Amino acid sequence: MPGYYIWTIGCQMNKADSEHIAHRLERAGYSRAQGTEQAEIVVLNSCVVRGSAETRVVNRLNSLKGLKKKQPGVTIALTGCMVDSRVDDLRRRFPWVDIFFRPQQWQYLEDWIDERELSGSGDRHDTMTLPNRRVTAFIPVIHGCNNFCAYCVVPYRRGRTRSRPLSQIRSEVEALVEGGVKEVTLLGQIVDLYGHDLPSRLDLADLLAELNKMEGLERIRFLTNHPNHMSPRLIRAVADLEKVCEHISLPVQAGDDGILNLMRRGYTADQYCRLVAEIRRHIPEVSLSTDVIVGFPGETEEQFARTVDILSRLRFDKVHIAAYSPRPDTIASRKLEDSVSSEQKESRRKRLEAMQLRIAGEINAGLVGRTVEVLVEGVKGARWWGRTRGDKLVFFPGGVNPVGQLVPVRVEKSTPLALQGISD
Repeated sequence: MPGYYIWTIGCQMNKADSEHIAHRLERAGYSRAQGTEQAEIVVLNSCVVRGSAETRVVNRLNSLKGLKKKQPGVTIALTGCMVDSRVDDLRRRFPWVDIFFRPQQWQYLEDWIDERELSGSGDRHDTMTLPNRRVTAFIPVIHGCNNFCAYCVVPYRRGRTRSRPLSQIRSEVEALVEGGVKEVTLLGQIVDLYGHDLPSRLDLADLLAELNKMEGLERIRFLTNHPNHMSPRLIRAVADLEKVCEHISLPVQAGDDGILNLMRRGYTADQYCRLVAEIRRHIPEVSLSTDVIVGFPGETEEQFARTVDILSRLRFDKVHIAAYSPRPDTIASRKLEDSVSSEQKESRRKRLEAMQLRIAGEINAGLVGRTVEVLVEGVKGARWWGRTRGDKLVFFPGGVNPVGQLVPVRVEKSTPLALQGISD
C-alpha cells in the first residue's frame, strides 16, 4: 500500500485541514508513513502568519529537494497560507514541488490521484471520518475572515468568511463520535461570527446548543474569539451548556489604545477589560487564554508597558506571545515602517514570557489539592495524559488503559505548564 506523509505548521485550522487531507488520501488507498523517505506523497501544510513560521516552511521545502533527487517518483505537494495567487513565483522558487493548492482546495490533490488511476472507493463527501482513532478532533465551522487587522495575512490567503451549514457540521460530528471522538473543537478565525452569513441567521450559541444534545459527545470547545463579537448570548451558552468547556481564547494583541487602533482591532483596552470582567462574572471557573504581539510598528516602551500592565491585571491562564513581523499584502506592511528593532522585540517578548510563566505557575499552584476532570488522550512514558475542561495539561500514573474516558484526578504537583496527580 503506498504511503503518505503530512507535515503541518501553524494554527488549529491547519491541523484540521491536514486531517481532511489524510482522510482523502486514505480513502484513495494510501497509508500513513513514518517519514518522508517511506512516502509516495509528501504534503507540506504551510503557515506564513509569522516570519519565523514562513522560514521553517522554506527550510523544510529546501530539505525536500534532496529527497526528490533521490526518489524522483515521490510527489511533493504544498498547501496552506503560503499558497496564494502568485503560484508561478512558488513554482520558480521550488521547482521540485509537484502540486500547489490553497487551503480547502483538496480537489487538486484528488484530481492528481485520479489522473494516476489511484482513486479510492466510495463517494466523495464533506463529512470527515478521522483516519485513525482519536479522542479529540478539530471541526472548522467558518472559513476565512473579513476583519483585515493591519498585521494579519489570513483574509488574503483564506478569503472572506463562509459559514458551514449546521446540518453538515452536525453530521460530521456524529460521524466522529461514532468513531470514538469524545471532544470537538469548533474552529474559525473569528468563530463568534458563525452563522451571520447563513439564511437561517443561526449563531454560534445555537450551534453549541445543538451539539450539546448529542449522545456520546462529552466536551465542546471553540476558538478563536474576537472581543467585538463575544456576545452576552454566547457567554451565557458557555455558562449554561454542560458539555461546553469553561475555556475561552480571547486575543487582546496589545494593551495600548494607540497600538490597538493602528492594528485595526476595533476596541480599546478598557472595553476589553470590561468584557473579561463580564465573562468571569458569568463563568467564575473560566480559563482564559490570549494572544499578544510585541514590537508592532511605532510601539514605544511606554506603550509596551501598558501591555505588561493589562496582562498583569487580568492574569491569563495562557498567553501566546509573538514578535511582530511584516507579512506581504497586509496593511501594516504597506503603510507602516517596521521601526522596532529585532533586539527590542526579543527583549519585550522575553519579559512578557517571564511574567506569564510566573502568573501561570501561581494559577496552577492554586489547583493543588483539588480534583479535576481529565479527558485522557494518550500515554507518555509511564504516565497517562489528558486535559481538564479549562485546557490544563495533566499527567497521572495508572494501570488499565483509560484513553477516551473522563477520569477524576487529584492534583498533587503543578508547574506553569502542567499538572501532576493521581486518579481518584
